[in-house]
Amino acid sequence: MTNPINDAMLASVTPFLGFFNGPMGAALQRPDIANFAFGNPNEMPLPGYISALHAALEPQSPDWFAYKMSEPKSQAAVARSLTARTGLDWDPADVAMTNGGFAALAVALRAVAEPGDEVVFLSPPWFFYEILILAAGATPVRVSLAPPSFDLDLAAIDAAITPLTRAVLLNTPHNPSGRVYPLADLEALAGTLRAASARVGRPIHLIADEPYNRIVFDGRTFHSPAEVYADTIITYSYGKTLLAPGMRIGYLTVPPTMAGREDLRNAVLLAQIATGYSFPNALLQHAIEDLERLSIDIGALERRRDRMVGALGAMGYEPTTPEGTFYIMAKAPIDDDMAFGRILAEEGVVILPGRVVEVPGWFRVSLTANDAMVEASLPRFERARARAIAGEGAALAAGR
Repeated sequence: MTNPINDAMLASVTPFLGFFNGPMGAALQRPDIANFAFGNPNEMPLPGYISALHAALEPQSPDWFAYKMSEPKSQAAVARSLTARTGLDWDPADVAMTNGGFAALAVALRAVAEPGDEVVFLSPPWFFYEILILAAGATPVRVSLAPPSFDLDLAAIDAAITPLTRAVLLNTPHNPSGRVYPLADLEALAGTLRAASARVGRPIHLIADEPYNRIVFDGRTFHSPAEVYADTIITYSYGKTLLAPGMRIGYLTVPPTMAGREDLRNAVLLAQIATGYSFPNALLQHAIEDLERLSIDIGALERRRDRMVGALGAMGYEPTTPEGTFYIMAKAPIDDDMAFGRILAEEGVVILPGRVVEVPGWFRVSLTANDAMVEASLPRFERARARAIAGEGAALAAGR
């Protein structure tokens, strides 16, 4: 018998899998490709990152590489950082170290949602929100954010909340749009959630997915929803700020203002075990105090953003100007973004078609491409646009 949950999970990631199994995924293997598809490094790692790992590698006790849960020193380092950045007095006991932001989200959803509950998420989403909600036994409820502004739609969020709603999942800074939601927007969202919680008779958690919270541009200050909404769970990955996504370490945590947060700790611990021991490895935990002080060059990302936005706009594309993250969204010159992505791949550029992140007719550009890739890509973007407008996109879409 077919398992409907597995069918739903497969459906949620079919566009993502289709990208890798098609011509765009194959083009990633070409040595001459300008790779704008994902937030992977295209330059050597930070020297300080390597030094931190070397320093942490020397054992200081027999249990240095033993089974680890959340190491007290790691929890304390994270709590100090959160206190400095939010102004709230964070308790290290509320910090759960995880093997990346992916695991932090899976654990958060398992900890707060039960089978039959609903979780509201905002679209365009990160690829795996829907499948993680389904894996927790909950029902995903989608609320759309309209391009090109991708503003929060409070009325739509409120309308999506029912007595079964257990959590709302918010990504800020937002992938793929690059929006950094300001404090006023977060305060308005908090008011909506407080009113909805009173209406349904139980607290609605706000899961704030914040892996890009230190990658903001133009002198902006990032604000976490935890500053204004007590029932917030923050999930975080160090893989973005350090541009080392294969080194899996992150955390989930709650603010000191959450009532009854002590009760959540056991639920989180059990969820970490139930999801396959979702704790980071020992070496990364030992190094975390040094890693907390490091960052990729945000100024270089901002300059790359300005170069790409200006150049694409001059060609006739309609790009957004991201306020943070690694990403630019741009409107494809034809409606079929998958066909346009294939034209670009033929020209030597791989982007992420908007359909993969539920924004058909658009595409996403990752700013982790290096400067040489950026410069090499510009005439290719121009040729691809001309080809698409000339009708080649329609032929590709028809399978010819």
